[in-house]
Amino acid sequence: MAFSQRENVLRAVRFERPDHIPMTFHMNAACWHHYPQAAIVELMASHPLLFPGYEPPELPYTPALEPWQRAGAPYTDPWGCVWETADDGLHGAAVGHPLADWAALDGYTPPDPAIYAGWGTVDWDKAAANLARAKAEGRLAGGSLRHGHTFLALTDIRGYSNVIYDMADDDPRLHTLLGMLEAFNAEIVRRYLALGVEWMGYAEDLGMQHGPMLSPAQFRRHIKPVYRRLMAPAQEAGCIIHMHSDGDIRALVDDLVDSGVQVMNLQDLVNGLEWIQATLKGRVCIDLDIDRQQVVRFGAPRQIDALIRQEVEMLGSREGGLMMIHGWYPGVPLENVRALMDAMERYATYYA
Repeated sequence: MAFSQRENVLRAVRFERPDHIPMTFHMNAACWHHYPQAAIVELMASHPLLFPGYEPPELPYTPALEPWQRAGAPYTDPWGCVWETADDGLHGAAVGHPLADWAALDGYTPPDPAIYAGWGTVDWDKAAANLARAKAEGRLAGGSLRHGHTFLALTDIRGYSNVIYDMADDDPRLHTLLGMLEAFNAEIVRRYLALGVEWMGYAEDLGMQHGPMLSPAQFRRHIKPVYRRLMAPAQEAGCIIHMHSDGDIRALVDDLVDSGVQVMNLQDLVNGLEWIQATLKGRVCIDLDIDRQQVVRFGAPRQIDALIRQEVEMLGSREGGLMMIHGWYPGVPLENVRALMDAMERYATYYA
């Protein structure tokens, strides 16, 4: 019996024997102007498990971009942070911090969650229609906070170094700003729950190449209590709690699980497959973020195939508990992209 996309994912999360390992392949919009577009279309059309029901666009194709993905013109987000990117499609960096000087705190006003959901405006009626359509089509009805909703938002608004010093000083003004962010995010969560979502995403990069961006003590003192309060209503509503973080988050994982995370999306080689296996396998559903720095970018196709097989053998189970995702960005040879797509489809039903 073939399950719907929704049922298969839920079975993987709940260790209830899914049909196959849920595989997600995300292509960044910048790829459309870094690779031959016909080659992109052929790759997507020839991998139906990764791109079910794919309908190729008319070529040449220009993807719709959000303001913060457009090169050449800075974008000011609803929190007053100024963003710039050097390449259409890639999310840029915050280059302007509205509270770099605490003197600007007086009169600083958070955005209205009835109008904004984080990066830009939101149409909640349209969101309700999209969620109803997802349920009708057998897809998960999910909502999410803005990527970088709490800690990264602090660094966007204040600047990274300032935030770390604020935490060390236990500056009361930091708590004021953190309260604004929590109230805003709590209302976004409330609105999604009122629309009947069954999956809530709490994406926030906390890791660097080696270790987290803030100490575990700082995380527990300032961020973890906010996470727990933001996740609690979704937990109480029976939602799946999904957490994404790039980087090395080994020192924070126990706190994240304790906060309520049920699906942990973390990077494979940065954290180490052996560590992920020993620490998380069978404890939460692992949503494995497939390498973008080493093997996929610089390896041979056979090495890519071997990596995916190894990851499935080490972290997979016939009972479930494993999902896999890859983000394709410019710079990866097309033969390596094909090898990765092939391997993800080949090993989606492979169990050691």
